[in-house]
Amino acid sequence: MNNSNPGFTLSPELAAELAVEQRGPVLWLTITREERRNAMSHGVLAGMAQAIAAVQGQRDIRAIVITGAGNKAFCAGADLQSAKAFTTDYSEPHGHLAQLLRVAKASNVPLIARVNGACMAGGMGLMSMCDMAVAASHAVFGLPEVKIGVFPAQVLSVLQHLIPRRVLAEMCLTGEPITSAQALAFNLVNYVDDDVDAKLQWLLDRLLDKSPAAIRRGLYTMKKVETMAFEESMSFTESQIALFALTDDAKEGQKAFQEKRKPNWVGH
Repeated sequence: MNNSNPGFTLSPELAAELAVEQRGPVLWLTITREERRNAMSHGVLAGMAQAIAAVQGQRDIRAIVITGAGNKAFCAGADLQSAKAFTTDYSEPHGHLAQLLRVAKASNVPLIARVNGACMAGGMGLMSMCDMAVAASHAVFGLPEVKIGVFPAQVLSVLQHLIPRRVLAEMCLTGEPITSAQALAFNLVNYVDDDVDAKLQWLLDRLLDKSPAAIRRGLYTMKKVETMAFEESMSFTESQIALFALTDDAKEGQKAFQEKRKPNWVGH
């Protein structure tokens, strides 16, 4: 795939720590703080939120990959060397990590975590906010906040429904990490592979040949029903399925099925 710049640019300050690159229909967001084990700075969080929000209306972006530079760490969490590791302004009710998690939750473009190494603390939040995750075999996962006197509070919002309650409690309360094999067994990630890039591309290929319209509206539907009671979700989804059927992709998909050929998606 050819690499190119997406239809937006980050400020030089934000771009210094977050590489934004469009590779064909996939936007790559790479934390470039390898010397700090890709720890999250406020600039990284703000840049990532800005980038995800900016491409929601770009139909040429079909997926977003989030990763870290190098092969040792995906993200080590907050940068504890910073004087203001957790917030820049205690009077501001919305922190940078919380805002990023909100933007990710609202994204109708699939987010995929490429966990290329250690995924710790706030890094678990970045991984958990994604719709899917592929991890390298050497990756480790942990919530070590209790070791420095704090707790993975914001991370719980996106992590609590992914893994069993007792596993989550043990990770939060002991601060001890788990292996990639355990993460796979606990459904924290979709796949673990020695060649994380080959597996990631395999997953992307299985997504990119499907209907863009169905994925965009479908991801919106999935996220909306997650917190709904049964009857509310049924009322919502029975109207949604009617809208799915009205799209050009749905008409093309049915026609291609009848004609026994591959569909030519138009994306709307």
